[in-house]
Amino acid sequence: MHPSPTLLAVPDLVAIQALAREDMAAVDALIRRRLASDVVLINQVAEYIVGAGGKRLRPMLLLLATGALGGRNGQGIGADAHQLAAVVEFIHTATLLHDDVVDESDLRRGRRTANAVWGNAASVLVGDFLYSRSFQLMVELELMPVMQILADTTNRIAEGEVLQLLHVRNPDTDEAAYLRVIERKTAVLFAAATRLGALLCDADAATCDALHDYGLNLGYAFQIADDVLDYASDAQTLGKNLGDDLAEGKATLPLIHAIAHSNDATRAVLRAAIEQGDTDALPQVLAAIHASGGLDYSRRRAAEYAQAAERALDGLDDNDYTAALRGLARYAVSRDH
Repeated sequence: MHPSPTLLAVPDLVAIQALAREDMAAVDALIRRRLASDVVLINQVAEYIVGAGGKRLRPMLLLLATGALGGRNGQGIGADAHQLAAVVEFIHTATLLHDDVVDESDLRRGRRTANAVWGNAASVLVGDFLYSRSFQLMVELELMPVMQILADTTNRIAEGEVLQLLHVRNPDTDEAAYLRVIERKTAVLFAAATRLGALLCDADAATCDALHDYGLNLGYAFQIADDVLDYASDAQTLGKNLGDDLAEGKATLPLIHAIAHSNDATRAVLRAAIEQGDTDALPQVLAAIHASGGLDYSRRRAAEYAQAAERALDGLDDNDYTAALRGLARYAVSRDH
């Protein structure tokens, strides 16, 4: 099979999603079946957040990685991949529920967060339900390497949550510390998804490592690009409030760069804005970020990670699924939301 010209030429998310559509439909059906609980509130909250949609990138990555390697014994993407993709989405959804509580967010994907509708307690507990349901699903597959990867990944994500908490309202957060948070909070789940796709295909260690490296670098690229959008987009396009990161006291890369490359007076304003979560200072923060080249620098860093993700795929066969993975790396840094 030759690479699709559409997928290779442009980062066309619609074309990539079309390639995975049938498998993603199977994953979505499985998600809804396995969300079911005889506790009504669990059904309501879980369906609300899962039903919000989103790009479903993480489960799709697992499916695309499996497809790129031809599936187990060359049989294509099968039921095991669908089940593991659902596991990855459950884990991601649980982290969203917990994140929104910790961040006191009230808007995600253009609508009210679950904690804004049902309160913090319900969101945390339903997040716990989704975590435990994901482990039920993975145990059913009876594949110890899979359980090892996902156990390690969820532990790293939890570390990332705590690490990020330590940096809230901390104007001394530097780029290295920022990247450590991204690795645990975002990149490790991307990497787990693509490594699991390779593992399901009985790929050799080098191929599993290559898919892991792809996912890890893609996760970095995706999150840095996200953090750029928080200062470069608008609320309607972004689906959340512009300047949310500042309101939450998070020093992301555009602002970290601005602090490092501003004069003392401007630096003092930026530090105070982070310490106080002061969105009234947003115009001054934006001016400093633009003056320092913080957005361009952050975009370059995101592009470097996206390019590293693509390089990790160089040893794979050329086919539509490999082309789709390359397309996602390009899409990660070219999107507007």
